[in-house]
Amino acid sequence: MKTKRGKKFLKVIAVIAAVIVAFTGITTVVTVIGLNANLNKAHSFSAVDVEKIKAENVSEGVWNIYSDKSLKILQLTDTHFGGGWMSLKKDSMALNAVAAMIAAEKPDFVIVTGDVAYPVPFQSGTFNNKSGAKLFAELMETLGVYWTVSYGNHDTEAYSFYGRDDITELYEQYPHCLMRKGPEDVDGYGNQVFNIVNSDGIITRSLFTVDSHSYVDNDYFGIMWKYDNIHENQIEWYKEIVEANRKSNEMKLLSSSDSAFGERNLAAMNPKSSVFLHVPLTEYKDAWNEYVENGYADTENVKYNYGEAGESGKVVYPGIYDDNFFETMQELNSTDTVFCGHDHYNNFSLEYKGIRLTYGMSIDYLAYSGISKLGSQRGCTMITVKPDGSFDCVAENYYQDKYATDMREEVTMQELGSAE
Repeated sequence: MKTKRGKKFLKVIAVIAAVIVAFTGITTVVTVIGLNANLNKAHSFSAVDVEKIKAENVSEGVWNIYSDKSLKILQLTDTHFGGGWMSLKKDSMALNAVAAMIAAEKPDFVIVTGDVAYPVPFQSGTFNNKSGAKLFAELMETLGVYWTVSYGNHDTEAYSFYGRDDITELYEQYPHCLMRKGPEDVDGYGNQVFNIVNSDGIITRSLFTVDSHSYVDNDYFGIMWKYDNIHENQIEWYKEIVEANRKSNEMKLLSSSDSAFGERNLAAMNPKSSVFLHVPLTEYKDAWNEYVENGYADTENVKYNYGEAGESGKVVYPGIYDDNFFETMQELNSTDTVFCGHDHYNNFSLEYKGIRLTYGMSIDYLAYSGISKLGSQRGCTMITVKPDGSFDCVAENYYQDKYATDMREEVTMQELGSAE
């Protein structure tokens, strides 16, 4: 009797094993075929007709972008390319969205504030985060626009196949990608500054990309939403760059005997800067809460620019610890704008204690349940940096006429937030 039961048990195990093997084989084939189809699609878009910026990597973590004209910077965030068999259709939709907006806006430079890839297996069907990252990189190379990334929490999950070092090496292979590891003695990958330099050699504005890391406090899989903060050595690096840029401009101004030189560069003694990261700073939460508690009206500290908070619960999900990044920005009086992603339904922009805090419009079709059928949160943020270093920024929704293509899907334009 025991022998018969044992044989039945072994047969059941064999059947289960055979099903697993068959399922794995089928999904592998589907992934390979589908991913190749999406890569071919990424290659099918036309290159964007834009005059290429002149960018030079002058030292570890420091780039110069040489220009006397206004520059168009396009912020994307949370593109969430799954790269697996379960996300093929949604990856295709994300390709359409990114390509359509870049083609219409013709930016000089694209900055992605994290979560390019989304290797969460029960939604994407893969642990391979390089597949999603490559899909985006191939699209950007086809479009022919310079770009970089500040990493998010999903780009390299604890269980995904590849770490930040591997994905950075992948990105570095693409001629239009300006992302590099950054300084060896600074935590994270992609801590860089892009200084916009005019023909007088003056830095008119700096664009910082900062790695906001991933999960902490034993929340390895991110199920408790415990996010890291900006580390102290990153803040010190930022401070050193701001002070070095200020000193560089000062020396050029003082050494020039041309009176018109100073007139052309009135703001040069204190060059302004913008910071791009994935996870919002705690001050995003402080600003929004103060605005809401005042009846959705401006306060002494908070000035509303645009947008809504569409997330539920805590609304803003920053790092769980304290850091002094925002206070350092205030102290140095250089950074006047911060751009983040992470909370996909938030797209508000508030000025808080003199610094404008802005959520980028997200792309995500995959991570949030039902988000592929909703459209009020999806789009990009256009930032125009003027020759004097001043800037304008505006949120651009994907479902407006200028981005219309025959590949764009129908969605519900839901109401974000509430002013009750």
